[in-house]
Amino acid sequence: MTDMNNSRQRISRRRVLQYSVSVVLAAGGVFTAGCAHAQPTYKVSADQLQQAVAKRFPRAYPVGGLFDLTLQPPNLRFMPEQNRMGAEMTVEAAGPALRRPSAGVFDLDFALRYEASDLSIRASQLRVNALRLDGLPPGPAALLSAYGPALAGQALQDVVLHQLKPQDLALPDGMGLQPGSITVTSGGLVIAFVPK
Repeated sequence: MTDMNNSRQRISRRRVLQYSVSVVLAAGGVFTAGCAHAQPTYKVSADQLQQAVAKRFPRAYPVGGLFDLTLQPPNLRFMPEQNRMGAEMTVEAAGPALRRPSAGVFDLDFALRYEASDLSIRASQLRVNALRLDGLPPGPAALLSAYGPALAGQALQDVVLHQLKPQDLALPDGMGLQPGSITVTSGGLVIAFVPK
């Protein structure tokens, strides 16, 4: 008898979850559930991510007091096969150590993490793929190579790519769920919810 009651309670909870998710969907929410046993998810589109990161650029960085680098807003790319994102930025260098301003490309990729303290999705685990500036003299070019990883850390490490709002988490929180894994897709991010 107890097993039958427990089974009914599980079915009842599942139906409440399905109903709650369908109500949110009907109201135009961003949560989805693929089937009866799926947890709700939260989706962030590529456009939302691009707009959020563009607000934080351009950024200027001094390099050893010899020249300044200015990073323009990155073009984000999605790497679902690695569950990472990439960013390519135009970089401009100008300063006393350079005969003339120089331009080039800064390319890196990164993983994502959820920061519960401010409900944000942030870049983490950065990898520099390329940092090229055309026409740099050997001294500044070597300095730039040495500063590359530090520059990547300053430019994008922990940069906020998306900020959730408390109301975005109200339904999952009421169901005892919290953000868990973040999956990179070709069109954006999917955040899965897991039990607290």
